[in-house]
Amino acid sequence: MASGTKGRTSLEVGADGVAIITIINPPVNSLSFDVLFSLNENYEQALRRDDVKAIVVTGAKGKFSGGFDITLFGRIQGGQLAEPKPGYIAVEILTNTVEGARKPSVAAIDGLALGGGLEVAMACHARISTPSAQLGLPELQLGIIPGFGGTQRLPRLVGLAKSLEMMLTSKPVKGEEAHSLGLVDAVIAPDQLVSTARQWALDILEHRRPWVATLYKTDKIEPLGEAREIFKFARAQARKQAPNLTHPIVCIDVVEAGVVSGPRAGLQKEAEDFQKLLRSETCKSLLHIFFAQRGTSKVPGVTDLGLAPRRVKKVAILGGGLMGSGIATALILSSYPVILKEVNEKFLEAGIRRVRANLQSRVKKGKMTHEKFEKTMSLLKGVLDYESFKDVDMVIEAVIENVSLKQQIFADLEKYCPPHCILASNTSTIDLNLIGERTYSKDRIVGAHFFSPAHVMPLLEIVRTNQTSPQVIVDLLDIGKRIKKTPIVVGNCTGFAVNRMFFPYTQAAFLLVERGTDLYLIDRAITKFGMPMGPFRLADLVGFGVAIATGMQFIENFPERTYKSMIIPIMQEDKRAGETTRKGFYLYDERRKASPDPEVKKFIEKARSMSGVAIDPKFAKLSEKDIVEMIFFPVVNEACRVFAEGIAVKAADLDIASVMGMGFPAYRGGIMFWADSLGSKYIYSRLEEWSSLYGEFFKPCAFLAERAAKGATLSAPVEQAKSKL
Repeated sequence: MASGTKGRTSLEVGADGVAIITIINPPVNSLSFDVLFSLNENYEQALRRDDVKAIVVTGAKGKFSGGFDITLFGRIQGGQLAEPKPGYIAVEILTNTVEGARKPSVAAIDGLALGGGLEVAMACHARISTPSAQLGLPELQLGIIPGFGGTQRLPRLVGLAKSLEMMLTSKPVKGEEAHSLGLVDAVIAPDQLVSTARQWALDILEHRRPWVATLYKTDKIEPLGEAREIFKFARAQARKQAPNLTHPIVCIDVVEAGVVSGPRAGLQKEAEDFQKLLRSETCKSLLHIFFAQRGTSKVPGVTDLGLAPRRVKKVAILGGGLMGSGIATALILSSYPVILKEVNEKFLEAGIRRVRANLQSRVKKGKMTHEKFEKTMSLLKGVLDYESFKDVDMVIEAVIENVSLKQQIFADLEKYCPPHCILASNTSTIDLNLIGERTYSKDRIVGAHFFSPAHVMPLLEIVRTNQTSPQVIVDLLDIGKRIKKTPIVVGNCTGFAVNRMFFPYTQAAFLLVERGTDLYLIDRAITKFGMPMGPFRLADLVGFGVAIATGMQFIENFPERTYKSMIIPIMQEDKRAGETTRKGFYLYDERRKASPDPEVKKFIEKARSMSGVAIDPKFAKLSEKDIVEMIFFPVVNEACRVFAEGIAVKAADLDIASVMGMGFPAYRGGIMFWADSLGSKYIYSRLEEWSSLYGEFFKPCAFLAERAAKGATLSAPVEQAKSKL
């Protein structure tokens, strides 16, 4: 990512006749057009000068280049920035000038060579890297393909199978692996990198080392018959893993074009397809998510006050259940010493066992060595009283959702913890003001809402009350970052942002089913849309007990707009609790594989008669589009309320909340971004129509009505006066 200053490259010629061209554009030496044009000018100068025999390309301050400057994509899409003609950089600069030069060049790679950075390096005649350098082409994460020749050169260096894997998964490789693959020619310590590269370039000139134009290298490309099998397999995998996305298939097509019709034809196709993809809805959505994720840690009135995060040296967790043990795992994995408190020896042992199991699964997958496992486990200490709480910097309460129990705990914590200690609760629905009612230090009380499983799920909701101090928020944002979570700061209300936005998700599904839509059809339509699972499969996963407890919170707090269905209570009478009992809306085998259960029909019929709802033939014939809209428009409606009330600082935070908290597809840009792609008028008119036919559950909120009347987007900022934060 580039800063506002202009990027450039510098040229220095040594006494040995080697010109060093250095990419300079902090913090990661990204390739803006300024940098690329400067690279071209310095290259041409080096080629003209008689005192230059060979060239080394490197990056300033230990980073080769993090790739093309992504901030420019939005400006190109919006027409505010003119770009060079398609293929100009890949063909004119990198192929004709760099690779086609009469003087040899070597890329000296440290830190990062990602995206366009690696593409520049691959155009050089050799590559030398440090052991820790990361090399990769992650463009597909943004809905595009490599655009500076990467689709043609990477296969010629590492073979088709490995290059497709690297591009389709967007996973970088480190220096050592890059060397064994043939992506780099040598691995050297950072302090000898440039001097080795200089000598290497001179050795090429003296024919002591090979002078290789990567684009015309063929020894790594598999024979045509085998190549066709690789492409076929890659397409099948891409369609299976991302059925709604076209850009992975385009990437495979472009690589294939280079193999079948030659590299120049491949470059031509890469340039044409890159332009189309850059302007696609998928690319716009994924770019939005990219920047929205980086924007969540900017909170007006908090992060702009110049406060530095305090150092948190020790954390205590209350409760070693599923959530408590998951949070403990996340903290010790990031080297925080943790005290885990439970009420008795049996519960404590179970909690520590859960943490151990979480870490052991990492060892099994090869993500952790046995030594690291022992060292990480040693950071965890189990206790049964508050004795060791006198020097903790933060406590996270993760006990069952019981108001009076939590109130008692917070009153105790105030007595036993030091006065600077942050008092956090992992509650998912209970109002924090209620939890801290019996305490005096309300400025230290904050919500730290993790999602299950806490050591895996990437989102952390930081919930502040009107009294939470900005310092505490800054501290928690820092901890979130250190434990590799994406934090969003939200206001205090029932369900906060994620659970509140998504309570209509399941309720809308019940409404549809009671009126005659097949529940398995609903789940299929919703997973086809891109959710990891439909509302009924999700209810089975979280368990009926949790589903009812959270559902009750919303029914009590928002009675006028909740849909009350008796389906789950009726199923509980049949001893069904979801996946744990192997029976919910689905039946589960010993491998947790779900299959439809014909018996569920009778429970639905019973619930229907209790609700006094008749089957409506229209609902039995709903299209997939109608199902998606009837399930998600109520979610959009609630997201609008959350935004209008100032629970969220900006609409983009709700997009991140929906993607990272609920698995809403990132390639649709998050809940508000997706809604804006359909238009506030359309969503309002649909909800208005359904509310007149099927009741208040669908009634559009005032904010949505107002935006629709003006034809305004839902994501445009709300006047700050309304903000609860």
